[in-house]
Amino acid sequence: MDGPDAGKRNFDQPDSRNEDPRPGVTIADDENETRSDTTSRYGRSDAVRIEDGIGRWLLETDDRMVAVSRNIAMAFVGVAVASLLLFAISGQFPVLVAVESGSMSPNMQTGDLVFIVEEDRFADGAAIDGTGVVTLDRGQESEYQKFNNPGDVIIFRPNGDPTATPVIHRAHFWVEDGENWVQTAADPGLMNGATCTDIPSCPASHDGFVTKGDANEAYDQVPHSGAETTVVSPHWVTGKAMTRVPWIGQIRLTIDSIRMATGFGSIAIVGASSILALVLFVVAAGTDTGRS
Repeated sequence: MDGPDAGKRNFDQPDSRNEDPRPGVTIADDENETRSDTTSRYGRSDAVRIEDGIGRWLLETDDRMVAVSRNIAMAFVGVAVASLLLFAISGQFPVLVAVESGSMSPNMQTGDLVFIVEEDRFADGAAIDGTGVVTLDRGQESEYQKFNNPGDVIIFRPNGDPTATPVIHRAHFWVEDGENWVQTAADPGLMNGATCTDIPSCPASHDGFVTKGDANEAYDQVPHSGAETTVVSPHWVTGKAMTRVPWIGQIRLTIDSIRMATGFGSIAIVGASSILALVLFVVAAGTDTGRS
């Protein structure tokens, strides 16, 4: 039936086909809700799950216990890599020695950790043939210095005794078998008044080095003056010092003191060294002690 409004569209009536039945909700809100529902249903989109692969999960998970274990493992790996690198450079084991006394003061102090290499590595042209070691007298001529003075600082076993504590002293000059080195090469001011007859290794019973601590008043070969050793044979030399890290060696010396006082064996030392390596996060592998 036609009425007065026939032919006119009623714009005042809501169109249920075009209008969202939820008042106040926009299309953007719908999209946000959809993403929220997806996240809540499946968890955080960026979270690493074990289903993603055990390797990735171990490397990236935020799980506290796994993260702590991962950091410890990385510390051990770092120590191992650093140790292998130092060994490759040094060519020997141990690569580090701790200074026990002040006989090399002021150039080495008690508690310094010293990096050492095989004596024939990084040899200067002024080195004694077949040894790789530059003596003080040759260093003075060639201006070769180590630790603020001419000549190399060597590590050796006194009298060739494998059970003796290594000594870290400077090589002063080279002598040959049968040489009266007190007359031919020695500095009279470093003899404490001794003559050749007072010294067991004069004349020299073999080729080798006459040595001295930088802070000592006489050569090691003079009785009661230093390392208490005869002329140092090249076969007794275990390395030469390259550089030092101040005070770090005190930790190792403390560990050795505890071992002597308590009787703990090598397992305890290895355990303590491992803890030290983790604390320092550096190369603490293959340390040894050496008196100077």
